Amino acid sequence: MRDRVPDETILELKDASFLAQGKQIVQGVSIPFEKGRTTALVGPSGGGKSTVLKLVAGLLIPTSGSALYRGEDISLMTRTRNLAFRKNAGFVFQDSALWANQSIRQILELPLKLHYPRMEAKQRTERIVTTLAGVGYRKDLDIRPAQLSMGEQKLIAFARATLCDPGILFLDEWTESLDDAAARRLVGIVKKKQEDGTTIVFVSHNFKIIRELAQRICMIVDGELSLEISGEAFAADEGLARMIERGIAQ
Repeated sequence: MRDRVPDETILELKDASFLAQGKQIVQGVSIPFEKGRTTALVGPSGGGKSTVLKLVAGLLIPTSGSALYRGEDISLMTRTRNLAFRKNAGFVFQDSALWANQSIRQILELPLKLHYPRMEAKQRTERIVTTLAGVGYRKDLDIRPAQLSMGEQKLIAFARATLCDPGILFLDEWTESLDDAAARRLVGIVKKKQEDGTTIVFVSHNFKIIRELAQRICMIVDGELSLEISGEAFAADEGLARMIERGIAQ
């Protein structure tokens, strides 16, 4: 189990804004993320949640403001520092983002080759097989993503994000396209990660999953942080919970 320092800020957005094609997607968002805590980014569709998630993860560079990892601006990191950050941070994309011209084996070998260059091929295969078994994937490793359903592609994306046992997980609509059994399996894995002290930031429209996993909720509306509450307050105030449920259903 990873040690958690209470209230230690590991990630932070500081007055972060983001423009795309002249359109303001995110405006002046400031959110600290504590080590070992699970934060749900919620809100109506098109409100900027996924963009905020990518800003926190350093996958997008703020047009203004900053995204910090342990107090360091992610966009200004050296290649070595950025590589260390990437090793410690797994990301599940909403559309899975699997390389179309690569096999499942090749897709999953890439992060292992990058972050564990001395790992032998047999060890890579063993880790891949074990990780895939955990998420419930049973098909051939040497087929390509186009041969899989959208749900199966999401399982591969989740496996890739957790393959290096990162201390931070970014999850964007990570149970979308999955049947109930598969979704529950991934929720179980995330709950185990919570117990191990993993820092988790996730986007979801699934109210039950938000209620079950979120230790803090940040509502993003029209690209701005409109509400921030603890999981305890969310659980205790049914009126507030219904308001959030209506907000994420839009």
